[in-house]
Amino acid sequence: MRGIVHHIDLTVRDLDASRAFYAAVLEFLGYKLGHSDARGCDFDLVGGGAFQSIGIKRANEKGATRRHDRYSPGLHHLAWTAASRDDVDRLWMLLQQIGADVLDPPKEYPQYGSGYYAVFFADPDGIKLEYVFHPAEA
Repeated sequence: MRGIVHHIDLTVRDLDASRAFYAAVLEFLGYKLGHSDARGCDFDLVGGGAFQSIGIKRANEKGATRRHDRYSPGLHHLAWTAASRDDVDRLWMLLQQIGADVLDPPKEYPQYGSGYYAVFFADPDGIKLEYVFHPAEA
C-alpha cells in the first residue's frame, strides 16, 4: 500500500545486547530474524504490513559512546499497535522477564484518547518504545 512505512533501522551501541532485547520484543510482535551479520540484523514482519522490516545496526565509534536522547534531532519514539489490552499486558510481563527498562507501566492514558492503553519502555540504548491498544483505531 502506497505510503506505508517499509522499514526502519535503529543504531545501537551494543549489538549483542540489542539483538537479544529486540529478538524477544519483536518475536512477540510477530517478527522473525531475517538477515544477521557482524554489522547488524533485520527482523521481518511475518505477513507484511507497516514496518515490514526493523533493522538493528551497530553504531560507529563516535556514536557508540553516547546514550540516545529522544529530544535531540532524530527519532523520538516508536510505537506498535496491540490487538487488545490483554496483549499490552502480556508484552509488559515479557518486558519484566527480560529485565527491560519499563518507563511507564500498562494503564490508560486518556490524554492520548479515550481508552488509550499502553506500556512505554526503552531499549538498551534508551530509545523509547511503546505498545498501544486504542479502541478507536481497532
